[in-house]
Amino acid sequence: MAKKTVRDLDLQGQKVLVRVDFNVPLKDGVITNDNRIVAALPTINYIIEQGGKAILFSHLGRVKTEEDKDGKSLAPVAERLSELLKKPVTFVPETRGKELENAIANMKDGDVLVVENTRFEDIDGKKESGNDSELGKYWASLGDVFVNDAFGTAHRAHASNVGIASNLPSAAGFLMEKEIKFIGGAVDEPKRPFVAILGGAKVSDKIGVIENLIKKADKILIGGGMTYTFYAAKGIGIGKSLVESDKIDLAKSLIEKAGDKLILPVDSVCAAEFSNDVPTEVHEGAVPEGFMGLDIGPATIDLFTKELDGAKTVVWNGPMGVFEMSNFANGTIGVCEAIANLENATTVIGGGDSAAAAIQLGFADKFTHISTGGGASLEYLEGKVLPGVASISDK
Repeated sequence: MAKKTVRDLDLQGQKVLVRVDFNVPLKDGVITNDNRIVAALPTINYIIEQGGKAILFSHLGRVKTEEDKDGKSLAPVAERLSELLKKPVTFVPETRGKELENAIANMKDGDVLVVENTRFEDIDGKKESGNDSELGKYWASLGDVFVNDAFGTAHRAHASNVGIASNLPSAAGFLMEKEIKFIGGAVDEPKRPFVAILGGAKVSDKIGVIENLIKKADKILIGGGMTYTFYAAKGIGIGKSLVESDKIDLAKSLIEKAGDKLILPVDSVCAAEFSNDVPTEVHEGAVPEGFMGLDIGPATIDLFTKELDGAKTVVWNGPMGVFEMSNFANGTIGVCEAIANLENATTVIGGGDSAAAAIQLGFADKFTHISTGGGASLEYLEGKVLPGVASISDK
């Protein structure tokens, strides 16, 4: 990997600023899913073990007004982190000023401190999310080195990632290193055959990904709601399925560019309404009038399983149907199982809904890597340069 990692830094006695992704779901002040905190533990533990002082920065939710701050404090996150690390964690309810500076000055080697939600700086102008240079410089002045372990925000240039990295020696944390290795590696240096599976509702969300993968992948399997924009482009009936009418010509051009690399579903699980409480029917090819396609059908699951057979690299982004409804979850389950059962393959889920589906369905351990960043992983799959990654010091 061309970027420095936390292993390349001398951390003993150093104030180590760490950008983590603690943007966790909260309900009534209680964390409902701590996966992102758990994912940051290897880097935090390594810094502690090496005798560094870990000073953690993260955003939580969107904050634009004073009212938005309600329920967005990182205090519960610091509390949960303390439980997971089995040691005290200092929480500072400020993003700058004397209280924060004094707390950092009083830290001993191996101590951990959590700074308040970085987005609280966005109330008086977008200082954090606009990568305000003065804020980036101020935060950098609080530490000796910077470790970026927040892949989930790598596609955004913020003061707490790019801003700090512009002013300090920097390195990737273990989570960031893994994301670069598996998502970057899967696309840039895949073992072949390389099969990409793309689902989700809209073609417009995946245009860049499809265009990039046409050049890189051996096969691209299309599922989810965007199937029907491709169907419309081929003149196949779609009933009242989801369609992006303004993207039909684009879908035609993608079909032409991809040739036989692009594989579309051959059947759909259909219903008269977007509901789990109405009867379903499986239809091959065209979706009948009055019906909408809400999942790939059994023949498509078989087809996709055959196409995946023997694959050495698989990247999956986006569910195959409305997997939140049990009647339309079989396509996503089937594809999940087919990937999970591959032998000697590098299998990567590009964040978002497909990651949620794999975790929810109990397949998380069967994949080589599940990305922690939905938007970031999509942009990485598009071949874009991510500012959060680019700003990390090169080896």
